[in-house]
Formats: sequence, structure tokens, C-alpha cells
Amino acid sequence: MKTIHLILAFAIILPVLTACKKDNNQTEKEPVILEVNEKTAALIVQNNAFGIQFFKEVATQETGNLMLSPLSASVALTMLLNGCQENTYEQIHQMLGYPADMPVDEVNQSYQKLVSQLLAADETINLALSNAVFYRQGFEAKPPFLTAMQTSFDANIQALNFADPQSIETINKWASDNTNAKITKVLEEIDTDAVMFLMNALYFKGEWTKKFDKANTTNQSFTLANGTVVQAPTMNETDMKAIYHSAANWEAVEIPYGRKNFSMVVILPSGQLADFYQSFGSQEWQELTTTLDASNWNEVMVSLPKFKFDYEKFLNDELKQLGMTDAFMPGTANLRNISDGDLYVDFVKQNTFVEVNEEGTEAAAVTTVGINELSMGPMFVANRPFVFAIRERTSNTLLFIGAVSNPLE
Repeated sequence: MKTIHLILAFAIILPVLTACKKDNNQTEKEPVILEVNEKTAALIVQNNAFGIQFFKEVATQETGNLMLSPLSASVALTMLLNGCQENTYEQIHQMLGYPADMPVDEVNQSYQKLVSQLLAADETINLALSNAVFYRQGFEAKPPFLTAMQTSFDANIQALNFADPQSIETINKWASDNTNAKITKVLEEIDTDAVMFLMNALYFKGEWTKKFDKANTTNQSFTLANGTVVQAPTMNETDMKAIYHSAANWEAVEIPYGRKNFSMVVILPSGQLADFYQSFGSQEWQELTTTLDASNWNEVMVSLPKFKFDYEKFLNDELKQLGMTDAFMPGTANLRNISDGDLYVDFVKQNTFVEVNEEGTEAAAVTTVGINELSMGPMFVANRPFVFAIRERTSNTLLFIGAVSNPLE
């Protein structure tokens, strides 16, 4: 299998671009400039830093194709953040890069405003973001938490009988419905201690501002990390509307979709990916995108392999490395904004799909946060008359036996 590591950036192009003419003489639309205040802008920068570190933690352990959605993970974990207190809250808040002086209600407000603008930025792009809360029937989630999920995240909230296999079908159907059937299964079973699933689904489908000509797609050599050369279907365009930038150990191209609010950034290291990861971080990403934002669109010769794959990853270990530790520890996790029970995060999982071809890109992600309640074992409450006995176990010698009809007598 060929190894293609893709960094997919739903980038906000800040400079106002000069309008130009398409071949059909229709005027290209300029990108919509998203309105963010200073605090939200800082939040985006820090949240992007989480995304890059999140990617690095996974990528350095993988040798095959992978794709993650930092936005989907961030939304699902912010939903979880609303249910946390004390150290558990602080760890997730800090990991996601939220300013120390920004409480969760302000985070929710910034999220709402940003998402509403993202969804409306380009009418030619199919971008959808959906949230859900599925909880076990009989589990008493605190009303303020459910209200926050409904008002701030517009979440579909539903109580299910987790013992019924139909519940798995319901959850998987929600994932499929909200990813255009690109991700059809996120759960295969439900743990007996599970009480809640927090879920985010993100779907993107966009056509290139200038499409690749299918007639130019040919099989071309692609060198794998081990030196093996394979023949991969490769798209070619001699005058792609794009931005190109190069540095000492890599080169990059940014290819826009639609009206250029959204784009794909492809980074090609000069050496091995494993070596590139060592020097690539949030600061390098910020510097790269700043350079791209300050550059002009030009005609660039681009050769890019077509690819299509799905990916699944449990993220517990990577999130622990990033500082989210207490949430996964039964008896230590503090999720008391959800319930007064002893809750903890059982798993955080992401399922993704991506297809890149001559027309454009289709991508989807579902992030699932599974929340369990610490099992206390079978409950025995002697609240009515009972028999008791004392014995020696190895010989089963009965020493005493009696009954209590009234413990007060």
C-alpha cells in the first residue's frame, strides 16, 4: 500500500483576493472574510496547535495512510469539557489550547459563532457539522449539561436501551446519516458499564476552484518509504490556480476549493516523513500558513496522486500524552457536571474517510467519546429479615446460624 500522509487544512484565507475571470467568462467570487474577535482568533491559533500535536502523536506511530480531524476531535472534547470539573476540566481545557481566562461558556459561544460562519462561508461547498448525545435509559444526566449540549452544540439528545442491540444500529445510523454514508459503523458493541456517548460528525465535499483534467491523469512513479517504486494514478495540471512555497526541508502547495475559503495544503518533505515530523510543530504550521496567506494565487504545475481510504483510531494513548490523563482514570476522573456518579472516559475514537480525485475532495470524520460509570459490582441491601451463618470454608463446618427479624431488638 502506498504511503500518503495528508494534512488537510480547512484554511481561512484572510487576504482579499483580486477577482479574476474563469474560462467561461463568469467572475470568480471572492472568499468571505470570517469575523472573529481577538480572543477567538487567539483561540483558533492555540486550538490549531492542539491539532498539529494531535496529528504528530498519531503519525509518529503509524506507517500507513492516516487522516484525522482536529476540528471534530476538538468539538467532541469541548462537549466533554462541559461535563468536567476541577483537575479533569483543567487538563482538557489546557490541552485544547483554550485561554486560561476563557470559561467554558465563552468557549461555547466562540464555537457557535465560528461554526455558523464556517457553514455559511461558501454555498458551493457541502460542509456539515452535527453533534449527538446518546445516553442509557435510566441514567440521570444533570439538566444543565443536557441544556448546554442542546443550546450550544445543537446536539441530538436521545435516551437508548443500551442492552438492546438496536441501540448500536441507531448510533451507527446517526453516523452514517451525518457523513453522507461515508462512515457507516463507529460502534460494534456497547460496554455494560457505558452510560453515555458524546459524538461529533464532520462532512466536507468541495470541488476544486479549477478541476484537474481527467485526460491528464496517468500512472506515475511513487516512491515508498522503503525505496520501492509503485505506479499510482496521478492527476496532472500545468496551470493549476494555487500557491506554492518551499523551505529548506520541504515544499508545499495550497489548492483552493470553490470561492477559495477552503483549501487543501499538501506538504512534501525532502526526506523521510519520520524525519520531517521531528522538526514539524504548531509554530512551523503557523509560519507556513502565514506565508501562504501573504502570497498570491499563481499558475502552478501540480502532480498529485488520486487517493481514497478510510481510517479508524482509538486515541486514548495520544490524548494522555497531550495531558488529558485524569479523564481516563476510574475513581480520579471528575465528570460531575454530567452526573454525580463515578464517571470516566472509557475511550475517544475517530473514524475518518477521504477521497481526492479530479473533481475535488470528499472527507468525513466521526469522533466518539465513550463515557462509563464505575461499576460497583452487585448490590446487596439487607433491608428486611434475613438469615446469617458463620462457617469454616475448607471443611464447610457450620459454626453458627441465625436469623434477624428486627436488628433493633
